[in-house]
Amino acid sequence: MADAPQREVLEEHFQNMPLDVEAETDGEDEERGLPWEPDAIRVSSRNFSLRNVLDMIEEKELELAPDFQRNQVWKLPQKCGLIESILLQIPLPAFYFARDKDGTMKVIDGLQRLSTAFDFARRNAYALGHLEYLTAEEGKHFDELSPVWRRRFNQTQLVVHVIDPQTPSQVKYDIFKRINTGGTPLNAQEIRHCLTSDRCRDFLKRCASTRTFLSTVGENFRDHVRMVDRELVLRFCAFRLLGPDAYRGAMDPYLDEAAAWIDDPGRTTSEDLDRLAADFKRAMTGAYAVFGEHAFRKWPIDKDRLFPLNRPLFESWAVAFAEADQAGIAIDAQRVVDGARALMTDDQEYVDAISTSTGSTAKVKYRLAKAKALVMGE
Repeated sequence: MADAPQREVLEEHFQNMPLDVEAETDGEDEERGLPWEPDAIRVSSRNFSLRNVLDMIEEKELELAPDFQRNQVWKLPQKCGLIESILLQIPLPAFYFARDKDGTMKVIDGLQRLSTAFDFARRNAYALGHLEYLTAEEGKHFDELSPVWRRRFNQTQLVVHVIDPQTPSQVKYDIFKRINTGGTPLNAQEIRHCLTSDRCRDFLKRCASTRTFLSTVGENFRDHVRMVDRELVLRFCAFRLLGPDAYRGAMDPYLDEAAAWIDDPGRTTSEDLDRLAADFKRAMTGAYAVFGEHAFRKWPIDKDRLFPLNRPLFESWAVAFAEADQAGIAIDAQRVVDGARALMTDDQEYVDAISTSTGSTAKVKYRLAKAKALVMGE
């Protein structure tokens, strides 16, 4: 059989830094079923005082998604520039909050600005500096400002657009993508992180922080700057919780649904999460035992260099190893390695399923079936 043509593997980068993960072309737009009905958008506009918003944060009525990381925290000149703008009564751009069914809200646009204001006024975290106009206030913390300045700060009016809890999750997701256009756009997992609750966020972090996972995928994925570590865990959870038959040709809505399941104790109990975490750990152990450092990376017969991690390979092989462990299958490691490398070399359909338009239903099912067949010895 002639070798399947090998496409160039492109690695994702962030701020000119390689991320050790292969760029994915999922081709989802053809099957996503968008656009949604405009009537599904439910957004109201309100004015809040800055004092009111900071009170809400302190009382945990407004969540800042504290675990959200981009290694793009503002430096002191940027923070002080914002505070000076507030004191000068320069209007700030609008904020977006998403209200949950229990009445609490999440910040989905304006996170850095509110974190900066909260740290200054409520945590006394830094003193003012690098000011352009209010140089007399240099070196002062919030509690050292005069009552006039503190009053002006607290009474600053913020325009807030609040997304109603009845708005479908996919609509919230798309609103988030549209409004987050400044700097580097958020990727799907970063948006999902901001829209889920602590239960899901904590569980994904718990699995992604294990020594077993990091030994298998590599230290580059520890607290990954673009949250690919959390996305990988969620992909595994999605196929284990929802099953392949629930997949409808678009990965992001599928992962959104899995995140909603993890967030909901009524659908996924604490015991279910413990079992899922144990399944994940055993899957990582199995993958490393068979593939070593090449686990979840392309490894055609004629190439031994270490490729970037491939998401479709991760989800399909991790699920296969979990199913084999559950079934008590004794895995013939060499046979699996030889078979997998042959697929990546000779089977054009398989190469396509892990390389291009990877979100199509047919390709998802094909790569899952091939991995399962090899691991199960079918």
